Amino acid sequence: MVGPSSSHTGGACKIGQIARALFHGTPDKVTFYLHGSFATVYKGHATDRALLAGVMRFKTADSRIKEAFAIAKKRELHYTFKTANLGRSQHPNTVKIVLEKKGRKPMSMIGSSIGGGMVQVVQIDQFDVSLHGVAGQYKTLIVWHDNKKGVLDPIEKYLKKEKIRIHEVQTTKVGEHALSVINMEGRTLLLQEILALESYDGISDVRHLTALEK
Repeated sequence: MVGPSSSHTGGACKIGQIARALFHGTPDKVTFYLHGSFATVYKGHATDRALLAGVMRFKTADSRIKEAFAIAKKRELHYTFKTANLGRSQHPNTVKIVLEKKGRKPMSMIGSSIGGGMVQVVQIDQFDVSLHGVAGQYKTLIVWHDNKKGVLDPIEKYLKKEKIRIHEVQTTKVGEHALSVINMEGRTLLLQEILALESYDGISDVRHLTALEK
C-alpha cells in the first residue's frame, strides 16, 4: 500500500475504486467533498491523490498514486476538491464523490474509511445504504430499479439457477425509485449476464462489485 496512512490513503483509494465501479467507467469530471479529518489533513496524507487515483482504477499499492494529479491532467480528467460538512452522523474520514460524463446522468456516492483498510459506503445517489468492503472480500450486485413489488424476483431466480448464494438483500426506496444491494457468494458474473439482468422489466442499472484491488 502507498502511504502514509491506511485510512487516509489506502482507504481513500478504495473509496475511489468503488465510486468508479458504480459509475462503470472513468468520468470526464469528478468533484470530491471532503468531510471531517479528510477535510483537515487531505493534502498532508495524500488523501486527494489517493481518491483521484482510485477513480482512475489504480490499486492501493500503485506507485503512480503520487503522480495522480499529473496523470489525471494528461487523461483530461477534470477534478475539484472541496471541504464540506456532510452531517454529524458521518465518520470523520468521509467523502462525497460526484462523477460526471457527457451524455450520462451524474452519480454520487458517500464513502468512509473506517480504519485498518476497511471502507463503508453509506449513500449511492439519493439512497442510504450500508455497504462494507475489505480488500479481497467483496462480491455485491447494486441494482437501480422501480419501486414495485417483485421487480427483483427474476434476478434472484437467475442467481439461484446459477448456484450463486444470496446472503442479504438491502433495499432503499425513494418515491417511485429504489436501489438494492445484493450480497452474494459464488462466481463472478460475466458482462453479458449483467447486461441481461439490466434488460428485465423495471431494472434500470446493474453494477457488479467484485474484490477490491490491493
